[in-house]
This record gives sequence, structure tokens and C-alpha cells, in this order.
Amino acid sequence: MKRYTLTLLLLTTLLTATAQDFNEIDVEGNVTKRTEGSRRNFNPHSKDSTSKEKEVPKGIYVWTIDRKFGDIRPTDVDTLIHLYPNSTLNTGMFGEYSTTGSNYTARQSRIVINRSVGEQFIFWEPYSFINKSPDQVHFTNTLSPITNLAYDNCGDKTDGEDHLDAKFAVNAGKRIGIGFDLNYAYARGYFNNQPVSHFAGTFYGSYLGDRYNMHLMFSTYHQKATENGGITKDDYITHPEAEEETYNLNEIPTVLAGNWNRNDSKHVFLSHRYNVGFYRGGGKKAEEPAANDTARIVVDSQEKMDSLLALEKKKEEAANDTAKREYVPVTSFIHTMELNSHTRIYQAYASETDYYANSYFKQNMTGSRDSIYDETKHFQLKNTLALALLEGFNKYAKAGLKVFATHELRTFTMDEVKDDLPFMQRVNENNISIGGQLIKSQGRTLHYNAMGELWTIGEDAGQLKLDFNTDLNFRLLGDTVTLAAHAHFYRLNPTYYQRHYHSKHFWWDNNDLSKETRTRIEGLFSYRKTKTSLRVAIEEIQNYTYLSMSYLNEGDVRKYLTANMLQNSSNINLLTAQLHQSFKLGPLNWENVVTYQNSSDKEVLPVPMVNIFTNLYLGFKIAHVLTVELGACATYFTEYEAPDFCPQLNQYAVQENPDSRVTLGNFPFVDVYANMHLKRARFFILMNNMAGSFGNKKQFLTPHYPLNDGVMHIGVSWNFFN
Repeated sequence: MKRYTLTLLLLTTLLTATAQDFNEIDVEGNVTKRTEGSRRNFNPHSKDSTSKEKEVPKGIYVWTIDRKFGDIRPTDVDTLIHLYPNSTLNTGMFGEYSTTGSNYTARQSRIVINRSVGEQFIFWEPYSFINKSPDQVHFTNTLSPITNLAYDNCGDKTDGEDHLDAKFAVNAGKRIGIGFDLNYAYARGYFNNQPVSHFAGTFYGSYLGDRYNMHLMFSTYHQKATENGGITKDDYITHPEAEEETYNLNEIPTVLAGNWNRNDSKHVFLSHRYNVGFYRGGGKKAEEPAANDTARIVVDSQEKMDSLLALEKKKEEAANDTAKREYVPVTSFIHTMELNSHTRIYQAYASETDYYANSYFKQNMTGSRDSIYDETKHFQLKNTLALALLEGFNKYAKAGLKVFATHELRTFTMDEVKDDLPFMQRVNENNISIGGQLIKSQGRTLHYNAMGELWTIGEDAGQLKLDFNTDLNFRLLGDTVTLAAHAHFYRLNPTYYQRHYHSKHFWWDNNDLSKETRTRIEGLFSYRKTKTSLRVAIEEIQNYTYLSMSYLNEGDVRKYLTANMLQNSSNINLLTAQLHQSFKLGPLNWENVVTYQNSSDKEVLPVPMVNIFTNLYLGFKIAHVLTVELGACATYFTEYEAPDFCPQLNQYAVQENPDSRVTLGNFPFVDVYANMHLKRARFFILMNNMAGSFGNKKQFLTPHYPLNDGVMHIGVSWNFFN
């Protein structure tokens, strides 16, 4: 408690306010004119270099980029106070993720339409809380160097969690922005054999000129997770009174010991373009009289004096007009390159007798018969060339048009067997796709984006992706109503690891898998005045490809574990309706997210019928400077046969064996918090999983992986302007 008290005392002494002024950068990457209040000035005291009190300009503009073309998408700076405690939890902002226990472990969204599809390296997705794809990285344009330090933790040196994130952003002039994000997360775990650690480093840079734009990103990740396979018997949590012995959490037996998942990956992303266009809005530069002519002017009347003053004023106006010229790009030549390198290792020193149903080779290359060292590598190089006719360049071209072609090289390395000994075999795949995009993003009322891509050559030949998005915005009773729609048709070849995977105890070659077809129609209604947002989606999936896992429970022993990729030939229909509704009465706020899902085949695609997030809090200010939110949030979902977790594959899997299936849900998970903001700092105190503190016997989000008991979680995020 002394550490928590000291932390609070330090937090309450934070000084100096954060001011945010923003550039404007359009969707094609052009820097537009700033407002008067946010005009860039790197030396506000340039007229008085001897001033001792120089004000540091504050302000940052943040954007993400489109992964295929590098188009700029303005986004919010990550400084919002609301739900800041939830942003530090692996379960997600609205508690929608299932996890395997402590923070930073593998996770999967219970909202199926929010899951990603088509990623080749399937072992990357479960760590989505830490991992960032190129279109999730925040690029920056700052008025002065900015540093953000964030730290949150819970527990102690035996079972606690620590998370440190350091961000830095700086500009070299108006057009060049660079920065980095260093992220370290470590959870020791409250149960046996549960530590997990992540290190992530991202470095980025951008250049936004009139004719040339560039975005460059490099990131590296190192991840290590100790796998315990879950507890041996759920009764240790659900019915502890029936056990002969009483166990502390760290004494409960687990299925595995000395087993690890390790992921190492490196990523390079480059997107650049050359714009062809013209300048508009500037005036013709005024002609200056010759020096010898000016010298002969005799000012002998008021009229001549007024004439000379008018001439000087005209020259000044002409210079200003020239400075105000805006470059209008008409055509862009775009190149985007993405390089990804992954290495995954599953390692174990020994396994229990009969734990695995199958063994595909007797010993590893090291000569060990009992240990496991399953390694696979994936390399991907993707290049896209595009020609863009930009939106709004004349009155007859209201929409932007792009045509593109993409080449993708993929290599996969994993075990093959010869003479009962494994060796590493590499497989190459090449693909070429072509496509186009029609987009209207300017204006306030109507926007749309239609894109299609067809794979013509290679392993994925015949694959097709069609996407369409549109939104209509109009005023109603003093506020804005948004009606949006999304539709897509995907015919996707199963990923390589869905078709092929080789390891010591799991092996499949599914060469006969058909392309998976997904058809979705989705609508969104949003009205800011009533804080209402309704999302409805209907999706049909044919040839749904999924991981299935089966084992036998015999008391405290798990036997005959097996897993395989399967494909469901019949159609699966999924209906999703999600309502965001908030209420406010004075300082009292009530926020709700209610999601309804219905799957036509719950054995293959299990979903909870209802998933609820609710947040009740008091919001107020103290002394006009300290913003406070005091409240409690809860997550609830109805019972369903939740996906199990297969640690040997680092994947969530459908429970295949009817004799070992379990249902989860029908119990609230409650957090109580105090969330505060003082000038440049956000900080919070959170009691996580309060129900666990009072003997919650259903504290499972994943079968056999109980959550931690109630624990105090604290955190702070502090901005510095240099």
C-alpha cells in the first residue's frame, strides 16, 4: 500500500496543461492551411532572441494510412480520459475479448464480425492487443518534440503485471515527421506456469510534400508465453468445497509445465507517391521597378507619396498571394511495399504419457525423443503499383479512381520427415492480383468507397474480394444523423497454415479445401444527440474453415490431444445486432453496448447469443482542473460452448469431443475504478474482477483457464513537450 500511496501523491502534483492545435491534412496526403490559432511557429519569440521565457508550442496531428495505397486517414490522439483503464486490459475496451487468464495472453473476440480474416501467419492474431499492423500505426506531425510515458501494473514480484510504453514524436521542418513507440509488457501470472512477456518496437517517418509523399515504418516484436494448458480440473475453482485439500491459486495443478510459445517478427512498410498537378490560389508575382528608374523618382507631392505607398502595398499583397498558393494533385503514381518476417517456435522439455494422440516422428533433430521443438518460418514480400486520378481535381470528376496491380511472394518453412527424422523444408508461393477503387471522401454529406481485387496468377488464382462502403450525413433537430452501409463479397483461398501444418504431434495436408465464401450486408445508424448507434449485419459463410480440437479428460489427467483444420461444406448464417446507447443526467453517466448474435450452426461457429458491456459512472471536475470519473463497469454474456485454446498451436479451437465440452458464461465480470485527468496526465485506480474477490465460481472466459482473482490495477500516462 505504501507504493500505491506514493504513486497517488506524485500524480496529484502534475503541472502544466496540454494544449492541442491541429494541422489539417487531406485524404490524399496534402498539408492544407492551418487556422490562425494553430499556425506553426518554431520560435514564437523570433523578434526577441534574448527573451528568457520562451513558450514551447504545443500541438500534434495524428493519422493512420491505408495499407494498400498509403492514403491518409485522420484519427484521434490517444489522450482521451474515457475508458482509459479498459485500454490497458487484454479483454478490450468493451470487455469483448476472451483470454486465457492474465493480461497479454492470447485472446479472441466474442463478436465474430470483428475478427480478421485472410492473414497468412495465423499465429500473429491472438496477440492483437500488442501487435500492430501498418494501418494501425499512428504517424505524427508536431509543433514541438512530444514524449508520452505510460505505465500500469498490478500485483507484486511473484504474480504481478507490468506494462511500460514510451512514445516520442518530432518534426524536422513542416513536412518531415519521425517518431518511435517502445512497448514492454510482462505478466507473471497468478497460476502455475503462466508468465508471458512482449517487447515491441516501432519506428516511423513521413514526408508530406506537394509533389512527393512518403510513409516508412519498421517494427520488431519478441514474444514469449509460458503455456500451462489450463488447470487440470475446473472443480478447483467451481467447487473447491468438494476437494479434500484447499489450494491457493498458484498451487492449483496445471496440465503442462516447461512449455513455451515464442514468436519473433520483423516488419518493414513503405508507401510513397509522386503527385502531378498544379498550383491555385496564388497571385502573379509583382514586377519590381528597375533600380535606376526608382532612383530618378522625385517625390514632390502628396500624390506621388500615395502612389509609392500603394506600389509597396501591392508588392506585399502579391508576395502573400504567392505564399498562399495551394498545390492541387491531379494524378498520383503510387508504390507500396510490405515485408514481413515471422519465426514461431513451440518448445517443451517433456510431456505426460499419452497426452498426445499422435506422434509423427520419434525424435527431434537434437536426438531427444521426449522434448518438442516445433519451428515454422514465414516470409512475405508484397509490392503494389497504382495509378490514381484524384478526387475533386475538376468539376467533372467528383470521385477518385485508382487502378492497381500487386505481386506477393510468400515462403513457408517447417518440418518434413525422412527416415523418421525431421528436416526443415521451404515452400514458395507467388501471386499476382489486379483491381480498382472508386472513392469519394470529400464533403460532409455523402461518401462512398468501392474496391475490387481479383487474383489472376498463382496459388490464390480465382480469389476475389469486393468491398463497398457508403455513409450519408445530415442535420436533424440540431445535430448530425449518420446512415452508413457496408457490403462485401469474399471468395478466399484458405491460408497456407490452414492447408498445411507439420509438427511433432500435429500434422495435416488439406489439399482439397475449397475457397471460403463470405457475403455480408451491414447497416449503421448513428445520432449524436441521443448518443445512439445501431449496427446490424447479416453474413453468410460457405466452406467455413476452422480449427477443431479434441481430448479426453480422465479425472486430473488429459489424454489423446489432437487438432485439425476442418471445413464445413454447408452454409452458415450469422445475424449480428449491436446497440451503443449512453444516457446522461447531470454528473451521472450510463454507457451500454449490447450485442445480439445468432449462428445457424453453433457447433461449428459457437457464439454467445447476448454480450453486454455496461458502464455506470459519475463524471465531474474538482477545482476546474482535475477531471474525475468514478464508477463500475461490467461484462456479461450468455452461456455457450466457448472456443477452447490449443497452446501447441497458439490458436482458439472448437470443442470437438462431446464428452469433454463445457459451457461458459451467464455471470457478470465487474470492475470498479477511479479514472482521472490532470493537465498533462491521465491516471487511474482499478479493482479488476471484483466478482473473483467474492468467490466467483464462473470466472472463466476460456475453458479451463480461470481469470485472476480480484486485484488492484493502477496506471498513469504523462505527456511532455520539449
